[in-house]
Amino acid sequence: MFKSLFSEGTETRADGEPSLEGQFFTSEPDQPSHAAKSPSCGGLTTIARLMKLGRCKKVLVVAGAGISTASGIPDFSRSTGTGLYANLEKFNVPYPEAIFNIDYFSNDPQPFFSLAKALYPGSHRPNYIHYFIRMLHHKGLLLRVYTQNIDGLEKVCGIPDDKVVEAHGSFATASCHLCYTPFPAEDAKVVPVCSFCSATVKPDVVFFGEDLPQKYFLHTKDFPKADLLIIMGTSLQVNNNPCASLVNTVRSSVPRLLLNRHAVGAFDQVPLRRGDHMELGDLEVTVRRFADLLGWNHEIQDLMRSHEAAVSLNSKLSIFVSSWTVMTLFLLMQSIGALVSCCSPPLTASRGRSSDGDTDSETDSKSSTSYNSNQ
Repeated sequence: MFKSLFSEGTETRADGEPSLEGQFFTSEPDQPSHAAKSPSCGGLTTIARLMKLGRCKKVLVVAGAGISTASGIPDFSRSTGTGLYANLEKFNVPYPEAIFNIDYFSNDPQPFFSLAKALYPGSHRPNYIHYFIRMLHHKGLLLRVYTQNIDGLEKVCGIPDDKVVEAHGSFATASCHLCYTPFPAEDAKVVPVCSFCSATVKPDVVFFGEDLPQKYFLHTKDFPKADLLIIMGTSLQVNNNPCASLVNTVRSSVPRLLLNRHAVGAFDQVPLRRGDHMELGDLEVTVRRFADLLGWNHEIQDLMRSHEAAVSLNSKLSIFVSSWTVMTLFLLMQSIGALVSCCSPPLTASRGRSSDGDTDSETDSKSSTSYNSNQ
């Protein structure tokens, strides 16, 4: 079960539940860098040279919340004013991570739906980092990207579905959390009720207490055959975290590159494993430098412009088609109304005038007077 994957090695609260503060769906921890112990200089240059020499043709990427913060998506830390967990006092939850606990959700789903408004698809656009990963695919080098994010931006930027493993699910689909009946994703933007069992429908985001997506288990085939592992924007701090543990399953001869704000996991140890490299600092700046070393920067910029332009055009076309459809229906209804009005008999009909110009009532009056005088 998913909950057990996060329980070992974590602090325990007074109520016996594991404390996962800053560990589930989080970006890099706010702690001092240990770069002084493990110099990061030269990591990008070394890996870029290997890639240019054709030594890396099956690249795996493990990505965390750090790749999406440049898109304006807050992480799940308690950072004052920025982290999503920092703004939960109004929901009166027992502890912040309860919002992603399936048992708590079953009892009170409202806090989750309120929090999730900041993450729904359509509110944010992919950034340079997402397009860098797409360029790996474009170059035929991407074996798979394993993302811990639930924002779906990897697919939004154009990476094919079969190349993306969303280890924590996403908002792209929805289902009843009890009977698993699928529902349109749009239905899960409120607090919808399942029409079959009356339980709450939720986005297919993996909660504590739920099983991992079946697609996650592709790792048993992917990691043994990878020839380069790139880890970016993740804390790798939770023991037995699905993705944190995966980074140690590549062959010992496979180079691993950490792109992060801080050294984490095995990269925070001295000495580094042979073949391990890292570049620390602002992630987007680091990825742009990496692209420059590979000679990809202009291609990525062009890819971003063309893809975002196509998305914008499609959006405008959708609005135009919707407006045109509404206008067409309006005109059609007007035409139908006019046609019905012309073809239907009047509701009341006045009697015609007599040949001498008198009205029917006047003629009747005259006839009556004539009859009385004859009497």
